[in-house]
Amino acid sequence: MTRRGTDASMARDTHFGFESVREDEKQGKVDAVFDRVARRYDLMNDMMSGGLHRLWKDAMIAWLNPPRGGAGWSVLDVAGGTGDIAFRIAEAAPAAEITVLDINPNMLDVGAARAEKRGLADRLTFVEGNAEDTGLPASSFDAYTIAFGIRNVTHIDLALKEAYRVLKPGGRFLCLEFSQVEMPMLDKIYDLYSFNAIPAMGRIVAGDADSYRYLVESIRRFPDRETFADMIREVGFERVQWRALSGGITVLHSGWRI
Repeated sequence: MTRRGTDASMARDTHFGFESVREDEKQGKVDAVFDRVARRYDLMNDMMSGGLHRLWKDAMIAWLNPPRGGAGWSVLDVAGGTGDIAFRIAEAAPAAEITVLDINPNMLDVGAARAEKRGLADRLTFVEGNAEDTGLPASSFDAYTIAFGIRNVTHIDLALKEAYRVLKPGGRFLCLEFSQVEMPMLDKIYDLYSFNAIPAMGRIVAGDADSYRYLVESIRRFPDRETFADMIREVGFERVQWRALSGGITVLHSGWRI
């Protein structure tokens, strides 16, 4: 696993949810959150979204449209430790070569165990690594997917540059992430639910309200869809598009390395 060290005297402030923290401290705090929630992560996703996260992930795979008979087609799924996206790709594209990269070993352990139960262990490669610097060869993947992970990266711009670097010319970047709800009334209902019900669920189901409070706060800190689309363009991606799902609760972002 590769992480960037930052000299303490030059460390800048960033955000961990709504909390202001030093830039060189954020990754450790994020790691601690996912260490605590790994075993209950998918259960909590079901509870927090009412099962909608499954439909959002299905929509992601439908837009990715992996080639069903494309032997040698390779995809890197980043921050995908529990395997949800990788399993869907494996089902849609039986010949695909799938690498799952996550910075958190506990999440990877969950994904590897699930892959074993599904009979997919020989088709998926699980790698511990940082989205900002994967250590993987340049121009080596046909597609790069990341679902609900990029907002937890300390330097989003570096993660996007790394996505561009590891993709082959003609490769596809596809990101599913929470966004700001823009429908009148739904935004207020969503805020009430997010800041009250979700931490309470975390306390009851996982014994951990603070981690789920962070997950909610991190959504509110993430750039809006137009700003994020501009960030994708700035690192070199072309034909950048986005699709809002469920009233803008989540957004799919797409770009191509041409």
